[in-house]
Amino acid sequence: MRKTFFTLLTIVLALSCSENKQPQPFSVIPMPNDVTLSEGSFNVAGALVTYDENVDAQTAKAIDAFTETLKTVTGKPMTGKSAGTIRFGLNPNMGAEEYFLQVKTDGVDVEASAFGGFFYAIQTLKQMLPAEVYGNQKAKAAWLLPCVTILDAPRFDYRGIHLDACRHFWTVEETKRYIDIAAAYKINRLHWHLTEDQGWRIEIKKYPKLTEVGAWRNGTCIGKDFESNDGIRYGGFYTQDEMREIVAYAAEHNIIVIPEVDLPGHMVAALTAYPELGCTGGPYEVWTRWGVARDVLCVGKEETFTFLEDVLTEVMDIFPSEYIHIGGDECPKDRWRECPLCQARIKALGLKAHDNFTAEEEMQCYVTARIQKFLNDHGRKIIGWDEILEGTLAPGATVMSWRGTRGGERAAELGFDVVMTPNSYMYIDHYQSRELDKEPLCIGGYLPVEKVYSYEPYEGMTPGTEDHILGVQANLWTEYIGTEEFLEYMLLPRMCALSEVQWCNADRKDYTRFDTSLDHTFKMLDVMGYTYAKHVRGIIGLPGQEQPARTPEELAAYLEEQKSE
Repeated sequence: MRKTFFTLLTIVLALSCSENKQPQPFSVIPMPNDVTLSEGSFNVAGALVTYDENVDAQTAKAIDAFTETLKTVTGKPMTGKSAGTIRFGLNPNMGAEEYFLQVKTDGVDVEASAFGGFFYAIQTLKQMLPAEVYGNQKAKAAWLLPCVTILDAPRFDYRGIHLDACRHFWTVEETKRYIDIAAAYKINRLHWHLTEDQGWRIEIKKYPKLTEVGAWRNGTCIGKDFESNDGIRYGGFYTQDEMREIVAYAAEHNIIVIPEVDLPGHMVAALTAYPELGCTGGPYEVWTRWGVARDVLCVGKEETFTFLEDVLTEVMDIFPSEYIHIGGDECPKDRWRECPLCQARIKALGLKAHDNFTAEEEMQCYVTARIQKFLNDHGRKIIGWDEILEGTLAPGATVMSWRGTRGGERAAELGFDVVMTPNSYMYIDHYQSRELDKEPLCIGGYLPVEKVYSYEPYEGMTPGTEDHILGVQANLWTEYIGTEEFLEYMLLPRMCALSEVQWCNADRKDYTRFDTSLDHTFKMLDVMGYTYAKHVRGIIGLPGQEQPARTPEELAAYLEEQKSE
């Protein structure tokens, strides 16, 4: 049925014309959830753009920016004298990110109730136009919108993308560029990983050594030889003003920034700055290798909780997000088992091993609950990796399921809200092909675009628990990703596949249609200057290193050869 629809869609668009020109095929990603195409088109060049006087300032700014873009790329003043009108009107009966869009031969009508809906209507309009609309100069193109009626709203409220700024640091401008492309595909959360063993990236005024010392490491391991070191001092951090700038910029793109302060593990950078917060007292050194460190915060010391509350107080002042991510992953308990202060706290709290959980795991739950209460008292909520389920998790926490899907399924069964980000489908730091000799070095794994697209968040869920799934997120860890070009190569077009998992109702997904639409996406990315992977078109490797993919027979022989080595 869907193949028939898109065949007819192509025919309809081919028949519509204006001045012997045709609008491009309808190639919007993520695909709107209700689309009806009809004959004809509307030429946006010179159209008048109007909006309801009651729209908020943020919406007005976005519409004005869209108008200026059309004026620039078409080369015509947007007066409407020789064209119709693009009207943006308020409809209070619509959801916050829902929009209605109708293109007729004499104009365009857009309705929404809030900034999110208007912003996403603009993203859809831009994708319906020639790719040159993403440029910054006049372009010769058929500036036609196909006649269409769209009623669209997202499947999931939480549509996230993650950025690890710790293993490798990304400048403010690079981060904004990351936000730009995420917004184009209707992603509305940026999970910003800001503290790690390899670097602390948040300026905390009460603890200046966190960035003076903890933001810098004395080199980085070479490849996967963790005992090696390139000897190049590496690091960086964001000032509080810079982070506020990113938060404001993201808000202009309908994206909420969720900061992560990973605790009580992954804290070697902080311990290097303030060794008294560890169980052994150090000395510590900001990690130059990857992996999981045994040294973690000493939670037997009350000073540790003072430190965490002070840090989180400043973090909350910078980030207005409802959620603060507290990590909670990969926290070895070795030091706690050996530490008299930690063991004394375990005894004082009466924590016992039970149901396959150790007393030390229950102490991590105590830490989580205590930080959760602190944040709740300040009007915030916690979200943490699925390890926070190991023990007794306090009500009200949200779980981010990364070790496959089972953590999210179990959390939902227990009544906790969940964001699904399973490494089997959503870890876009993994290889995109099996031809590793043609790929830049990655952490491992294999995750092609098709597999990202195939993910169904409700699959395997206990019936009746689906409402606990808030949404889906893909994670981009950067151990081996040190340049913006490489970052974008790993992100795109897998993020486009992610966007359809997040936005489209299950019955609207169609990989064949999506793959065809990528042709237009690639033109858009070329105009914007983004690097992207071309595996779906049979090409492997970063620009300058691109090679054709092996034939199926050649690949089978290559993989067999790798097994024997």
